[in-house]
Amino acid sequence: MSGVADQPAPGQAVIEDERTIRRATTAATLGNVAEWYDFGIYSYLAAVALDRVFFPDAGDWSTVFTLGTFAAAFLARPFGGFILGPLGDRIGRTKVLAATVLLMAVATVLLGLVPSYGTIGIAAPLIVLFIRMLQGFSAGGEYTGALTLVAEYAPDRRRGFFGSWLEFGTLVGYTLGAGVCAILIAVLPEDDLLTWGWRIPFMLALPVGVVGIYLRIRLEETPAFRQLMDRSPAMATMSLRRVFQILLTHYRSASLIAAGLVVAWNVTNYVLTNYVPTYLTGTLPDHGHHGTSEAVSTTLQVAVMLVMLSVVVLLGRLSDRIGRKPILVTGSVALVLLGLPSVWLLQSGLAGQIAGLLIMGFALVCFAAVTPSTLPSLFPTFIRYGSLAIIFNVFVSAVAGTAPTVIGVGVTATGNLDWPGYYLIGAGVIGLISTLFLREPAGAPLAGAAPLASSADLPPPKLSDTGVPLENPFPRRTS
Repeated sequence: MSGVADQPAPGQAVIEDERTIRRATTAATLGNVAEWYDFGIYSYLAAVALDRVFFPDAGDWSTVFTLGTFAAAFLARPFGGFILGPLGDRIGRTKVLAATVLLMAVATVLLGLVPSYGTIGIAAPLIVLFIRMLQGFSAGGEYTGALTLVAEYAPDRRRGFFGSWLEFGTLVGYTLGAGVCAILIAVLPEDDLLTWGWRIPFMLALPVGVVGIYLRIRLEETPAFRQLMDRSPAMATMSLRRVFQILLTHYRSASLIAAGLVVAWNVTNYVLTNYVPTYLTGTLPDHGHHGTSEAVSTTLQVAVMLVMLSVVVLLGRLSDRIGRKPILVTGSVALVLLGLPSVWLLQSGLAGQIAGLLIMGFALVCFAAVTPSTLPSLFPTFIRYGSLAIIFNVFVSAVAGTAPTVIGVGVTATGNLDWPGYYLIGAGVIGLISTLFLREPAGAPLAGAAPLASSADLPPPKLSDTGVPLENPFPRRTS
């Protein structure tokens, strides 16, 4: 048990056991590793193998079709958000989050079992399309649920630090996926990679997913959700229509700010992690520029991810001291000023490609470090999961997740290689405007919840002459 007071007096801080906070953060983070490993490996294999496995007769458009199948997952994400988000506000965060990891793991393993186009014809890409939509449905409830859980467990003074661990898990998942793919590309002959090697990363999703499920089902509900259920159990019956009504009538400004931050963050993310590998290995050589091999491209991606991993938690901790807004402004300005130059650098050889990727990674990590602790602060407990799931997935699906496909079509149709830079500049402008309207959330309690502190923040209890604590720092739970 966590030692939380279920019904604190008005203004009274709730004290959560530090071990419980860290266990919850670990469960959310490792579950996120599993989720985004599963979701990311498709993009790393898209231009290396999957275009030839599932679209061998499409010619120059095979890469576009493969990226289009990737984007299809984003058509299903809003449906996952509409269903899983409000469900998390009804039955609790942990139950829904265990289900999302299970669904993603099963779908990813199935994707690795799909026969090739040469074996079953057009049925192969159609099956892949269906499975990608299952993955998108799962992702629609995963990330927003995980950031809701971590934010509601994290003490007010250190929410930026704990929230940044969630994105640490996302980066580990992407890095793990890219690393596995890089090893396979490096050690397997092309024929073996196309015949059976591409299936290995998908098969590895099963043990990774099992770990995530195990950790999440052992968690109890967050302090904020327990307070809500004790105070207003009828909230568990709120309809999806009512959630929309509340958002549109009482939280329009918050919804627009959240949408802008989601767009800026995720456009940068999907350009870097999903489009750039294809840009370096296929697009640039096709247009007479110096590209890279698949192995070098994936290695560069892993290197940039490792650099981001080394600083994301530090930036999260820094945001607890100086605020979230300065870091968000820094990332937005970097996109506006350096988005197009970073793309030009990608076109100028290996040294330029390293520099361009690092610029994109710097802008991305500014958003990744603090947005997980910023978004939950915009909405109260009783609609937090549902609101974030709806807003996050609608705008990721409509704008960010489709960015690789739209950029790919734009480059293919016009021959203009600067399309990724235009997208990055637009993302930076949207992020800057949204941040300017944001009320600084650092250090403040979440809306609808009592102030939350950790047992680690308390002074040590007084001890008797024999070393026994004289008082219990934790309020007794009432149920």
